[in-house]
Amino acid sequence: MFKHDLLKRYLPQFGAMTGTRSRDKRVVYLDGYAGEGRYENGEPASGEIALRVASYLRSQAGLTLECFFSEAQQKSFNRLEEVVQQYLARGVRAHAHRGEVDDVLDQVVERAIREPLFLFLDPCGLVLPQGRLVDVLARKRPNRWPPTELLMNFSMMAVWRLGGHVRSPQGNEKSLQRFDDVCGGPWWREYFADAVASRDRDGAAEDAIEAVAAEYARRLARRTGMHVQSVPVSHSPRKRAVYRLVFATRSPYGLWVFGDTVARARAEWWKTLEEREDDALFSVASVTRPDPKEVEAKAVPEIAENLAKLLERTRRPVKVVDYPLEIFGSFYGQVTEPVVRQAVRLLHEQGRTPSTGGGVRKTREITVYPGGIAA
Repeated sequence: MFKHDLLKRYLPQFGAMTGTRSRDKRVVYLDGYAGEGRYENGEPASGEIALRVASYLRSQAGLTLECFFSEAQQKSFNRLEEVVQQYLARGVRAHAHRGEVDDVLDQVVERAIREPLFLFLDPCGLVLPQGRLVDVLARKRPNRWPPTELLMNFSMMAVWRLGGHVRSPQGNEKSLQRFDDVCGGPWWREYFADAVASRDRDGAAEDAIEAVAAEYARRLARRTGMHVQSVPVSHSPRKRAVYRLVFATRSPYGLWVFGDTVARARAEWWKTLEEREDDALFSVASVTRPDPKEVEAKAVPEIAENLAKLLERTRRPVKVVDYPLEIFGSFYGQVTEPVVRQAVRLLHEQGRTPSTGGGVRKTREITVYPGGIAA
């Protein structure tokens, strides 16, 4: 639910943001583990979500989102191909590939050689080796234009299982080496080796999973030169993440929009969870969900201070969209962008900026001026 809501919110924005500047108004999209495209109950899976976005962009903005789908399982591929054919008949440009994503990845990159590219990799198990991703993102697509972005499922459950191999004398070395490739080296094993020596082995192992996921994102960022953010996703609020959505971009604008989209998708996830538990005697969601107004009330002064420090450091006007991580701080992905406008107003009320946060339609377009400079 969270993953697909995030995709259907972000993908049309990526398509619109980049497609209007593209040479032939075309954007290339790859769903590397597409599955059936549509669930048996008729609800759209990731494949049909992208096809709907492509149809929308074509009809509303005259943009082409050229979709590539890869699926290895024959039964799932047959259903996927049926869905793709339906959208081909509507004028959407789409291709279904029967096989592994690695077999079609180079073809897709070549197809996008002068065009924006968005990669969505959502495997049930392990994702592509990090070296393969680095080859595409850093060697073949190293520049800010045409833009390249990645949204990827990093399985925490897989890390848990493989961590067990490290901790066990009977561990499967072949499986460990496969994950070495995914992580770009055997560095991750050390975290679980330390867990073996801990008195609280289970707790240490759980901490090791989180540490591996965080280090994976850091290494991917360093090796590609991209901004990388990792978003935890769990089955319920009280449980640890079962996977992390890893997002990579070279654009502060993309980073800003992604953070806002994550916050909106998370709010929708909470709403859906509450609806499912409406008839339950005890609702986990209603007990554990933080009050959105309370979260915003805490976020506004912190974001205001972040802005003040940024103005003090730069000593020049700041366009907020250029500094998403610095401005949102610990509330990145937790609150939506209108909260930043409230923070600007707070700074103005405190006499620390002449900017009021008004005068522009979108919050991301706000420019905040240091004190004493006319807005």
